Amino acid sequence: MSLPDDPAVLLATAIELLDSVSDRFVEGVGAPSAVRKGYDDFATELDLELERTLSEELLRRTGIEVHGEEFGGPDLASGTSWVLDPIDGTYNYSAGLPLAGMLLALVSDGQPVLGLTWLPLLGERYTAMVGGPLLRNGEALPPLESRTLATSMIGFGAFNVDSRGVIPGEYRHQLLGTLSRVSSRLRMHGSTGVDLAFTAAGVLGGAVVFGHHPWDNAAGVALVRAAGGVVTDLKGAPWTVASRSVLAAAPGVHEELLRVVLAAELEGESR
Repeated sequence: MSLPDDPAVLLATAIELLDSVSDRFVEGVGAPSAVRKGYDDFATELDLELERTLSEELLRRTGIEVHGEEFGGPDLASGTSWVLDPIDGTYNYSAGLPLAGMLLALVSDGQPVLGLTWLPLLGERYTAMVGGPLLRNGEALPPLESRTLATSMIGFGAFNVDSRGVIPGEYRHQLLGTLSRVSSRLRMHGSTGVDLAFTAAGVLGGAVVFGHHPWDNAAGVALVRAAGGVVTDLKGAPWTVASRSVLAAAPGVHEELLRVVLAAELEGESR
């Protein structure tokens, strides 16, 4: 890993920039769709504004290019880049549900080095560097302790039984049912950033993420790892920016979750 500056200096700059746009983020709650990106997916004008503002300032202040959700950017498999989602949980944000935030990670050679998740509508800021600790509003949180799936809340990703793609809706439906037999505390928050930040903080025992976009996942992966959690894809392989999914959880919970996920997949293949 080769960085142009001390990670702590880069983190301080990133914190300053996210703080500088937090009031703007709060002011824009309820913003309507401005750009339709596909079925049931859109961006607001504020998505575009925040990405432009933050990308320009990050490049100017750190010399590192930005790969953003709305405008793309450099390849993330090699080299060093910022990865930005200006509004994660866009539908929540547009509807006035406060489970939405800004996600920023520094990725080097496919792995997150820094992670920042800002939830201005909840008054929470999560930051982490490789090696930990996880900080919430500047205060270090204790490392995650081993726990069980049966006693944990689990964040569950986007769900539509008719959806197609890499992880089809039928499998998600099957997994949802299987998990409900083990834990009756499943939660759908509509925000990957929220699910992963709450997993890192120990609010959730784990999170099942079906999406593969690095701007959704990289910051939260950094947080969970810094907190002492375990992060893989849904097949159990170590997570990288090229991974097609995320399974993040506290020690103990991850092992149980992975068994359930793999069993559901095998059961689906046999039908």
